[in-house]
Amino acid sequence: MNKAIEVSASILAADFSNLERDIKRCEDAGVGRFHIDCMDGHFVPNLTIGPVIVEAMRKHTKLPLETHLMIEHPGDYIESYAKAGADIIQIQVECYGKRRRPSLEWNQWPKEVEGVNVAALRADLKRIRAFGRKAFVVFNPGTPLCEEILNDCDGVLVMSVNPGFAGQKFMPEVLPKLKRLKEIFKGDIAIDGGINAQTAPQAVGAGAHVLITASYLFGSSNFSDVIKNLKSLS
Repeated sequence: MNKAIEVSASILAADFSNLERDIKRCEDAGVGRFHIDCMDGHFVPNLTIGPVIVEAMRKHTKLPLETHLMIEHPGDYIESYAKAGADIIQIQVECYGKRRRPSLEWNQWPKEVEGVNVAALRADLKRIRAFGRKAFVVFNPGTPLCEEILNDCDGVLVMSVNPGFAGQKFMPEVLPKLKRLKEIFKGDIAIDGGINAQTAPQAVGAGAHVLITASYLFGSSNFSDVIKNLKSLS
């Protein structure tokens, strides 16, 4: 049986001068959670949100907050985001292992690894859970699944764009990852990047049931219609 579709609103595309208003609009439209892209300008070519914004959002919603740590050395920040109010902490597999060329330097993107340091990744997933938070792993488009760690996490996020900016085009070559996860993984299967009316059916058909949407939702004049359309795909 397919799981019900849940929509996560990525606030990277929200109006930060009216963030409380946009949170309420999302809640009224039926969003299930909020996705918060935390970028450090090193792991990805952009600088965005830290724990202070997470803490501010926590005051305005009871919905789950998922923090996607697109930062180097994410283990150093797990406690900060947990204490700020994150319910779900998502860490990138590419932060654990030897980097591939040409992603060795700080200004070379996207980051990819030759192999995953499973022990180090598993230790940080355990730390997230020790704070009572759900632990997710995230795979960039060019990174194969590391099936060894699936028993150590509550969810998997498959990136369908190279992370760093909203509004990018969906990469269908990641769909086989979703199909494989549907076969072997019982936790949340999420997808992020270029999700809209045309690409969401492909993602759901392949196995995703948590749809993270940014520009498609916040660029719409009717949030409720967007959420209704996405949820109808289950």
